[in-house]
Amino acid sequence: MPLDSTPILVGGGQRTWKVPPAEMPTWVEMLEATARLALTDTGAGGAARSAIDTVAVVSSTIEESFFDGMDLPKPANPPRALARALGAPAARDIYTLTGGNTPQMVVNRLAEEIARGDVGLAVISGAEFLHNFWELHRAEADMSAWRIDDDPPTELWGDSKPGSSPVEAAHEMSRPANTYALIEQAIRHARGESVADHQMTIGKLMSPFTRVAAGNDHAWFPVERSPEEIAMETAQNRMVGFPYTKYMNSIMRVDMSASLVMTSVGKARELGIPEDRWVYLHGCADAKDHWYLTERPELHRSPAIRGCWARASTMANIKTGDLDFIDLYSCFPSAIEIACNEIGLGEDDPRGLTVTGGLPYFGGPGNNYVTHSIVTMMDKVRGKPGSFGLCTANGWFITKHAFGIYSAKPFEGPWVREAPGQLQAELDAGAKVEVAERPEGRGTVETCTVVHGRKGPMFGIVIGRLEDGRRFVANTDTEPATLDALCADDAIGRAGTVKPTGEGLKNAFTFD
Repeated sequence: MPLDSTPILVGGGQRTWKVPPAEMPTWVEMLEATARLALTDTGAGGAARSAIDTVAVVSSTIEESFFDGMDLPKPANPPRALARALGAPAARDIYTLTGGNTPQMVVNRLAEEIARGDVGLAVISGAEFLHNFWELHRAEADMSAWRIDDDPPTELWGDSKPGSSPVEAAHEMSRPANTYALIEQAIRHARGESVADHQMTIGKLMSPFTRVAAGNDHAWFPVERSPEEIAMETAQNRMVGFPYTKYMNSIMRVDMSASLVMTSVGKARELGIPEDRWVYLHGCADAKDHWYLTERPELHRSPAIRGCWARASTMANIKTGDLDFIDLYSCFPSAIEIACNEIGLGEDDPRGLTVTGGLPYFGGPGNNYVTHSIVTMMDKVRGKPGSFGLCTANGWFITKHAFGIYSAKPFEGPWVREAPGQLQAELDAGAKVEVAERPEGRGTVETCTVVHGRKGPMFGIVIGRLEDGRRFVANTDTEPATLDALCADDAIGRAGTVKPTGEGLKNAFTFD
């Protein structure tokens, strides 16, 4: 029998709104809608709602820096506004900072607090709403109901550090579609695949995700697509950041929300929550790779993912073969490929690599995707007694990671996780590559991409090594012949010359 202090998830709810802008609920109304679904899912009726002492909200994309300077209507304290809407105005309020890792990180951290007796019952909620919000804002519609004045959140969880270094940002690496494309090219080169062959490899990887999305009522794009349809550039499937076509990119403009309810075994019994609602967090881990991509010795690897799986699976006392359900964070194909490699999963694993359909097809609701994957995973493991499910979460550019292993099978003994700082200290001690911000001289390409607009190729991004071993970032010229060659040929390993342009931290690379 599990100890009374054991943390459990007891409720989950999610919803997708495909409605005209005029029918769009506000941010807080979206949070409330799925929080109430999650509370109902506990089977405890009003008893669970009355027991709420903690409300955590995953931040929305409209909080990101690219919206700075815009007077967007929003609540000043989303978790407090949600707590009031749920009838728990005195609840502790927690708000997260940027990161797709944050939902799982919040679950892991609250599990520790529940096990210590510091939290009785917590609601975790998040929503993304760029689709109709943007339409309403552009139409200058009345959005006064979205704005709620309040004191700022009491607690901020997560990391506020930008995902790109100044020199990376100067070369447009702050855009995920560009940076993940650079990672993808590094993966391809490490595998020794040609450009054409690897394009089909990606198509074959992503096609099963579309099949799952097609069967998911909550999916934003419930359309099954063939590998060829995903891989090939067409008028409907334009290139975004080579080698990524539109159908390989996560979708941000969605209207979706998901919520979870967590408590302890003892509290669940007290509230009358049926045991068939209980889902145990058998293993968990959180870690960060070296923060900036250009500092990492291998652009196609993630020691943090490898370490998170090792810690989480050891805590759960399982191996990869014991998993029945898997959901790998899937913002871009490279995130999936790296996770498979580090965890030890085949990219064609018959169990599948997603339970939702993934961010490009189910929907990439900003920071909150993993709340949806956890809700879905809860249903999966509840429906198959004794099964185990893995959810992984990723923030920025294969930077911040969180893992959770779930099962309806009771957790045996005291629930104690290894302090995250132990793994992080090991990762931080790993070698870093020195980056030359203003490089000058001969260099060799490590990876590259071509950024495309709606009218075609725009410019190239190169990451390379100088002859002294330091790494550099640069842009290529915009001549069509150069950009076409970068896409058509394997430019990795080619030599050239790099030098500062005189415009801030921008550098230019010219091929021999």
